[in-house]
Amino acid sequence: MKYSLFQDTRAGKRPYNEDRLGCWQNNSALLLAVADGMGGHAHGEVAAQIAVDHFGQAFANAARPTLAAPEQFLNGAVRQAHAQILEQAQQRKLGDTPRTTVVACLVQDGRAWWTHVGDSRFYLIRKGRVAARTRDHTYVQQLVDSGKIREEAAENHPDRNRVMRCLGGPQAPEIDPAQSMVLEKDDVLLLCSDGLWGPLTQRQILIGLIGRDPALALPELIALAEARAGAQCDNISVVAMHWQEIESAAASRE
Repeated sequence: MKYSLFQDTRAGKRPYNEDRLGCWQNNSALLLAVADGMGGHAHGEVAAQIAVDHFGQAFANAARPTLAAPEQFLNGAVRQAHAQILEQAQQRKLGDTPRTTVVACLVQDGRAWWTHVGDSRFYLIRKGRVAARTRDHTYVQQLVDSGKIREEAAENHPDRNRVMRCLGGPQAPEIDPAQSMVLEKDDVLLLCSDGLWGPLTQRQILIGLIGRDPALALPELIALAEARAGAQCDNISVVAMHWQEIESAAASRE
């Protein structure tokens, strides 16, 4: 596989960083993940760390060197990470179960598979357009999907931070079916916490990346998100992959 990676995480204006991210790879497979510990509950960084650690360990155990069933792997990793957070909270006698969102993407055989819980996002950006994007598990996204508000109104909605699904909550999160797409040369896979996409419009993200190396463009987008968020700037975490193969093995079989 031929690709390049970029990753960065910043505290923003918060006293500490509750985000965690990870990249794990071998010669045939790559796993990316971002977890955003939820600040409305104690020890969000604990939940985020448990989630990322579990994804990394699951990849190490299952990649031989590729994964036989990517969708099952991603769904299983989400369920098991949720269970581990509950178990660790009980063992550590934490008063409130720590919680986190998560987004993860697996790449192998020239195809990407992704899943998420909460409002950490995955974007597949192709030729200056969003070819695929996760739909946030938030109250505001439900309003948008039902036609009660427009997408443009979501940014300033008073309930924009109300997350409806997470890891570590009292109920196991409903897991959407993993999505996948065959990759094309110069595709960009972008995983990020809401600290990046929240202050920025989708157009700003696209314009920032068009025709540029993500490793050069993303630090500027992170700085722009920090500037636009101002004193309320949340933790910002980004993991991105720039796909550089001309033709994938998966595409040649389709």
